[in-house]
Amino acid sequence: MNTIFIDADACPVKDEVYRVADRYQWKVVVVANMWLRVPDHPRITRMIVNEGLDRADDWIAEHAAEGDIVITADVPLADRCVKTGARVIGPAGKAFTPSSIGADLAMRNLMTSLRETGEIRGGGRPFAKEDRSRFLVALDTAVQAIRRTGR
Repeated sequence: MNTIFIDADACPVKDEVYRVADRYQWKVVVVANMWLRVPDHPRITRMIVNEGLDRADDWIAEHAAEGDIVITADVPLADRCVKTGARVIGPAGKAFTPSSIGADLAMRNLMTSLRETGEIRGGGRPFAKEDRSRFLVALDTAVQAIRRTGR
């Protein structure tokens, strides 16, 4: 059975994932290092990993495979999952692909460096209604592609 893995800490689109997964009868694994409420549903599982840096990321990267979808804003995790053949989507609807992940990592590293040196301050823009819509389109597109190709 195909699975959608959610890097759940601060993920604003969990409810959307649950709805799409239910429509297509996919399994969902919500991965976090603390207890989170998830719907009581036979295809939705909560996976609580040990506290520690990147423990949830490590668990997702070890379990996600071709034919699965990973939802994360974490670019290094996206890179690891793309390399396993999983499809990866950010909460704002950005698809991380084998052809884009190198540039995505480079941009992430550049922005981290600029923040560390004080060249830029603050975080990104707030999550918007349009981001949610883009995410739903991207998730449905990924599910349909996997249904067509099996991967």
